Amino acid sequence: MDTYFAPAKRADTDTLKKEIATVACNPIIHELLNSIGGLIAVLDEHRQVVALNDSLLRVIGIEDPGAVLGLRPGEALACVHCNEEPSGCGTTRYCSTCGAAIAITATLAHNKPEERVCAVTANRGGGLAEFSLLVKASPLTIEGRQFVLLFLQDITLEELRAALERTFFHDMGNMLTGLLGVSRLLDAKGNDSMLVNVLQQSAQRLYKEMEVQRCLFKNDISELRVAREETTPQQLRDELKNMFDSHSAAIGKTLDLTGELPQLSIRTDVSLALRVMCNMVTNGLEATDAFGKVKAWFVESADALTFCVWNDTCIPEEVRYRIFQRSFTTKEGNGRGIGTYSMKLIGEKLLGGSVTFNSCQEQGTVFRFALPKG
Repeated sequence: MDTYFAPAKRADTDTLKKEIATVACNPIIHELLNSIGGLIAVLDEHRQVVALNDSLLRVIGIEDPGAVLGLRPGEALACVHCNEEPSGCGTTRYCSTCGAAIAITATLAHNKPEERVCAVTANRGGGLAEFSLLVKASPLTIEGRQFVLLFLQDITLEELRAALERTFFHDMGNMLTGLLGVSRLLDAKGNDSMLVNVLQQSAQRLYKEMEVQRCLFKNDISELRVAREETTPQQLRDELKNMFDSHSAAIGKTLDLTGELPQLSIRTDVSLALRVMCNMVTNGLEATDAFGKVKAWFVESADALTFCVWNDTCIPEEVRYRIFQRSFTTKEGNGRGIGTYSMKLIGEKLLGGSVTFNSCQEQGTVFRFALPKG
């Protein structure tokens, strides 16, 4: 295939030179590029850059504008996916969910302004950088030719703060609800030792969750202390059951935690492991229709204990490619796109495990979190 989303065709060299000259000689565009703040570029009908301002050049890290002219936006920004197909930016499997690609192609197709949020993973200084852009594309006609005026605004910090704020209050609210519920039972039934133990565990989880949120807010997960302790599948399942007995996502749905449990113990940070597992179950419940069922179970292999969560909903193919990317979400509202990202981050980088999934129409979706035995 030439493309998985936008047209692959590019302007030939002579046409591109004429387009660059046409835009460069236009006094309005010249004034716009040199007087208005922000990141601005002009694209031709093939989505190739024919002009840009100094602010955008500084963000890209290139001094010579000639090195950028003729490129497409993802190529100029060094998007990690832009070279995965021969025809470049706009034509890969990832591009159908790219906010910038959607805004630009919609503007070209309908000749009206379009605005989208774009989550970008880019190559920067030998490593990867994650950032979010608010992209506004507006139609532009110069000497009978069709162009796109592209405005880019870096909203990485705003998106991250909104996501962490939403996650913090959501998770804290759930945990505090559990603590309040247990404390009321203690008051009604007397000082029951089992309930006291649950209350203590919940308090510990709350403290650890606050540490996780603090480190995520600072964007430095390496500061989080990992405290390894012995635990078993039975203990992990019991705690998950306590969490979801009164969880809002489970209302009107069935969470099946039954099944044979492997007889072994592992050493891990129980609070962090439960955080990953809780997110997995929550995602499964939120993706399930009313009166539906979510199944969760443990599987033992030679070197790992794996926690699995199944629901019968298939994740669309175009979404699967970005499922673990920070700030990418299919849900409405700011501040989303942190749940699956943090699952991967904590489960793999902190706990040394692996977080994977598979999804298809016939069998639904299964997320797996494998914790090493050693």
